[in-house]
Amino acid sequence: MTNLKNSLRKYPTLFKAAKKIKQIISISTKSEIRKLSNSLDELRDLFLYEQTRISQQTHPNPLNAFGGKGFSQTDEDGITIEIIKRLKLECGTFAEFGIGNGTENNTLILAAMNWRGFWVGGEDLAFATKSSAKFCYLKSWITLNNIIELTQLGMSKLNMTNLDVISLDLDGNDIYFAKEILKNNICPKLFIVEYNAQFPPPAKFQIEYSADHIWEGDNYFGAALQNFYDLFLSNGYKLICCNSHTGANAFFVKNSYAHLFPEVPNDISRIFVYPRYFLYKRYGHSQSLKVVQSILND
Repeated sequence: MTNLKNSLRKYPTLFKAAKKIKQIISISTKSEIRKLSNSLDELRDLFLYEQTRISQQTHPNPLNAFGGKGFSQTDEDGITIEIIKRLKLECGTFAEFGIGNGTENNTLILAAMNWRGFWVGGEDLAFATKSSAKFCYLKSWITLNNIIELTQLGMSKLNMTNLDVISLDLDGNDIYFAKEILKNNICPKLFIVEYNAQFPPPAKFQIEYSADHIWEGDNYFGAALQNFYDLFLSNGYKLICCNSHTGANAFFVKNSYAHLFPEVPNDISRIFVYPRYFLYKRYGHSQSLKVVQSILND
């Protein structure tokens, strides 16, 4: 207990929350028990925040320190923003495959920065949206047989000649889709993919392709970072970051831009992040669908 107290004293906010919980424990009314539960959730999130901050600041790859959450699931947005700053992309184009209900993904922050782009996914969005010169949503189950057609359709609808950023997060066949996209000479400046962090480099793994694959919440999904590394290396890309919070997303840039990231280690093992799939119970204010609608329907 003494060690715990000493650890908490290093973080005044955490120490204050712990003292609050200690005061509540002696009271047994339902109202106070509810307060205790909320305080425990708050303490968990504060610990998680501190752990993530330390991981970002101490990781061998200095680029991790830019991590920050906007509309991404965890700290991907901050990394993305730093990358596109260095690429001098003030107003570019994006495509994201696998966006859930549209409220939490890797490219909504780009739409908020007045980028043009499209999403592709099999779910209904949680809000009403309309196709425009800036954005469109293609609802479709994605397979190897249609991913290029869907990409070309999205680009055609928005009169795009190229894509600056592509993000893939489909909990399964991602590496097959990435290979198909690259094979068809669709080569964005920045390519973001979800990797299976249970396999540290040089371990390799990828699921068998199945057009009907549905993630069941276990560790049978996607591919190891090494598999993605080898694929992108052979297509002229450099791995520059894995996000510190979850160890789930890897960022690749074209080799012609690698010089813009001189601090990034060349050793894949010094970029890799082990799985840290911890999510906040609550992060900031509640998400309003009006905010997302205002971004996409502007």
